[in-house]
Parts: sequence; structure tokens; C-alpha cells
Amino acid sequence: MSLATELNAQFAEFQTYPVALTEPVKKSMDTFIASYNLDGAIKVGDKLPEFRLEGAKGDTVSSKELLAQGPILVTFYRGNWCPYCNLTLRAYQKHLEAFKAKGVTFVAISPELPDQTLTMTEKNDLKFTVLTDLGNEFATELGILCPQPDYMRPVFAAVDVDMNARNGNDSYIVPLPAFLLVDKSGVVRNRFIDPNFTHRLEPTTALEWIDALDH
Repeated sequence: MSLATELNAQFAEFQTYPVALTEPVKKSMDTFIASYNLDGAIKVGDKLPEFRLEGAKGDTVSSKELLAQGPILVTFYRGNWCPYCNLTLRAYQKHLEAFKAKGVTFVAISPELPDQTLTMTEKNDLKFTVLTDLGNEFATELGILCPQPDYMRPVFAAVDVDMNARNGNDSYIVPLPAFLLVDKSGVVRNRFIDPNFTHRLEPTTALEWIDALDH
């Protein structure tokens, strides 16, 4: 089953939820899709800004260290409260050995605090690096921010998602679920950035990107 099939099924299930939950989400989603300017995001051919971020177990991981080992495939996810993100990370977990065999390191980044990313890692039995972009500073540099409107706050509260506790601030800003393939020199060779958070890059497409790196 493709990742898209799983994501579509998740969205179909979501649409059976109470209107008080679905209407604000759809409204915010449609508004953001209509307003987001992809021109402001990092582009293919750009140098990836250097980062140094905290891992789930309190370790610090830098882009320099990762790129010293070879190309990296970076994804941003909204948080472990997001079912679309959980489906995506589990799908990529299944392809992890294929990435490793091609010399590529897969890295997932979110604004959630390290204790939350540790929960995410353990819950999904993830075997790849998961990092905290505190305050979305790195996502800001990349131009992939998705602020949540104030009318979404009661929705998060209704489903027991405390963004302040999870992210360490009350901004209600999340990153777009972007994917960047970065070669060992630090240049972005491919990108997937979609303002619709239910759309994600297929792992098989990511593998095609990787196969084309040296061609």
C-alpha cells in the first residue's frame, strides 16, 4: 500500500468526525494553501543552512557531522499528535535499510521538545535520527512555517493537544511537512514542499531521487 493511500484513508476518516472539529481544520487548511508562497522556501540548488539541533536523548546533532557521512534526506513533521506525520514516519522506517544501503542518512525534525520526540521515537519504534527545532528557528530559515490561526486553538484543546507543553511555547506554529535531499556538499538536490499537510513524499520517490544523485 502506498503512503498516499494511507494518508487519503486517514483524511476520509477525519471527515467523519464532528463538524466542530472538521470545519475549522478545513478552513485553516484551505486558507493556508491559498496564501502560502512557495517562492519564499528553500530551493533546489540552494545550500542548506547549517544546523545544530538537540536529539531525543539529549544529544546534539549537527548538519556538518551528518554530511561528513554522505547525503542526507531531511523531513520536517508537525508533531507526534499529527496522525499524517505518524503514518509518514512509519512508512519511511520501512525503507530505512534501503536509504542506508545507498549511503543516505534519514533525519526527521519537528518543533517538539526532546521528551516529546523521544515519545515519538519509542511509540513508532523509529531507528533514525529525530531532532528538535526549538521555536522553529531552522524551519524559519527554510521558509516552511505554517502558523495556526487562533480559531484552531479550541480544536487542539478539544483533542487534548497542549502545544505549549509539547513545543515549549504558545505560538501554535508548525512546520510544513517538507522533504529535502541534500548531497554531501550540502546542496539541496530535490525538495518536496506542499502547503497541504495531508500530502507527503512517497518513500519510493525519495529512493528515485537518491538513485539520480550521481547521474
